[in-house]
Amino acid sequence: MHSKYTVRNIIGFFGLMLMVFMGCTKVPSTELGAGLIPTIDGVITKDTILDVITDTYIDNDSVRVYKNDNQVLGAITNDPLFGKSTASMYFEVTPPFFPFAIPGAKDSIRIDSAVLILSYKYSYGDTTAPLKLTVSEIDPTTPLIPNYNYAANYPGAYNIRTRGTLADPVNIFIPRLKDSVINRYERASHQIRIKLRSDVARRFISIYDTTNAYRTDSAFKSLFAGFALTVDPTAPTNALIHINLADTNTKFALYYNSSSAGATVRDTAVSYFRFNSFSGGSANLVMRNRVGAEISRYTSTTNKSDSIVFVQTSPGSYVRVRIPGLAGLSNRIIHKAELIAEQVPDDANLFTIDNFMKPPRYLLLSAVDTVENRKYNIPNDYIFSPNQGPNKNTFGGNVLSKSVPGYSRIAAYSFDMSRYVQGIVTRKDPVYTLRISAPTNDSLLYREPHPQVAAVQVYYLGPQDGNDVANGRVRLGGGTHSRFRMRLRIIFSRI
Repeated sequence: MHSKYTVRNIIGFFGLMLMVFMGCTKVPSTELGAGLIPTIDGVITKDTILDVITDTYIDNDSVRVYKNDNQVLGAITNDPLFGKSTASMYFEVTPPFFPFAIPGAKDSIRIDSAVLILSYKYSYGDTTAPLKLTVSEIDPTTPLIPNYNYAANYPGAYNIRTRGTLADPVNIFIPRLKDSVINRYERASHQIRIKLRSDVARRFISIYDTTNAYRTDSAFKSLFAGFALTVDPTAPTNALIHINLADTNTKFALYYNSSSAGATVRDTAVSYFRFNSFSGGSANLVMRNRVGAEISRYTSTTNKSDSIVFVQTSPGSYVRVRIPGLAGLSNRIIHKAELIAEQVPDDANLFTIDNFMKPPRYLLLSAVDTVENRKYNIPNDYIFSPNQGPNKNTFGGNVLSKSVPGYSRIAAYSFDMSRYVQGIVTRKDPVYTLRISAPTNDSLLYREPHPQVAAVQVYYLGPQDGNDVANGRVRLGGGTHSRFRMRLRIIFSRI
């Protein structure tokens, strides 16, 4: 009796192994990594692809650039996919204290120069052509509002005027901005240094004193309302540079030499005015012009699924994604549900414009309440920790690089929606319209994972959770693209 059951067990074991061997296929990889996904064997574990419906929208929500963020300055004049962009900066500087005086005996002060120094962080676009930069003075009749955060995508709404230039237009050669600056007062790098006219230096060193501009903060701002930086959009430029005002590398330097009363030895000195990130006014304004660009042909109508879609970092555009097949899925065990989006390269400009205009470093997938038109986190998958922030590394959204036939590298993005899909098929949770965007400063309504005990909260996403302003754009394959089709891939087991 014992031997009969032993033989039966051995036969059963080899029969099972034969079935598994005949049914097994190669384990396909996922964009986010296989993790603990079981082998797809066609019998126990299966996979399927759900079609998605996609279309592009211009994001008209206000985008704000805060004082400690990297500001953007420059012009994109030739982008056949997304059009033109211009970015300008407006900001105040103040002396270190009030009342302020240039050190030394006033009658002995000799003027050297006045230099505006900006902290350069990085560039976006084609850096081979220089930026033609103009430094102007903000008109005190339209001063910046202290502690007000201007919306970057409404340049005409604020009527910030200027009343004259402070220097001749200067060409900024971007590759040289990383060079070191070593002199008596500086050992630095990544600086933009713009020498202002001699009359400007005389004004700040000799004319202003404790009886007028340097008496109080309000007196100073009534006479000097700040700097305006603009780039000539008619020049052959195709780049944006990012500058940080709060960095110590940004300052307004006054160089002079003087002697104390009765002294015979003269000494060269420098005084610095700086941007005050607590009370100083600033505005970073970005204007988009999409007339004639490819994106304009896809945002004029939304009555059909687009084969290509466009995501531009704020202030920019987003993609609406609908997945009708989710509502009809039967109950099953979801091992992985992954939304995959891939870049459609611009073959005509593959090694030029398309190579310079990099994709956003991060895309956000959110769920949209179509009644309130508010963004929510993807239920149960996009999780926010008070200590660590959002789980971007596991949820997805960071730009990936992949090689496909014919292209050594394209950008790709993927999002893990496994728990969201599981809730739909098991608990009949709502199926949402989704949105893919490239946020700068944004907000998101956050629901905790099931069973969602806590109330809905508002979480704010800064550049560290997304992108710097105007940094990145990407053309993606839509739901009907023949090669780079956006899709939802589901690996599952039947119950």
